Amino acid sequence: MELFVFGKGLVLGLAIAAPLGPIGALCINRTLERGFWAGVAGGLGTAIADGVYACLAVAGFATVGTLIGWIERPLQVLGGLFLIYLGVLGLRKRPEVSAASVNARGLISTIAATFLLTIANPATILTFTAIFAGLGLTAGEGGTTGVLLVSGVFFGSLVWWFFLSAVVSLLRKRLPDGFSVTVSRISAVILIAFGLAALMHVLLALL
Repeated sequence: MELFVFGKGLVLGLAIAAPLGPIGALCINRTLERGFWAGVAGGLGTAIADGVYACLAVAGFATVGTLIGWIERPLQVLGGLFLIYLGVLGLRKRPEVSAASVNARGLISTIAATFLLTIANPATILTFTAIFAGLGLTAGEGGTTGVLLVSGVFFGSLVWWFFLSAVVSLLRKRLPDGFSVTVSRISAVILIAFGLAALMHVLLALL
């Protein structure tokens, strides 16, 4: 039974992390620029945020839903501006191709950036709420069940980012010179597009 609960969380974490949105673009960018561990660091920030949202969903849907309703617009604005900022940085700087250039400070900043981007997306908690309900997971799950569920979500998300970073890192070594620069610039444009879309969504909601 306990393994089954952990497995549910694992699948949920994978399902949430796998779609390649702005976080995926950022992690691919970091992997191409700085190597495997930089990509994993980005994924770790997202996995931590997914774990936090899973904790909130387990704690109680009604309370979390009310809180998100109050802060949804400010979070969307901040998240959109941050995506645009990261995208502009990606367009301005020349990517580093040596994985050795990654230092502790760089990894920590990458973790922090992806954590903030994920935690600033109100749609994530709503997605968790919908999937938890669909799986028959009620509010207020506590004790061992709650811990296993949240742990499964965290590790499921982290497994995906390990996999994605490994694939990108391996392919990068077989690709022609200049490919990483091109993909980094494309991912930077994707980040800016997502950021502008988030701001436009807020603007249209206010009109």
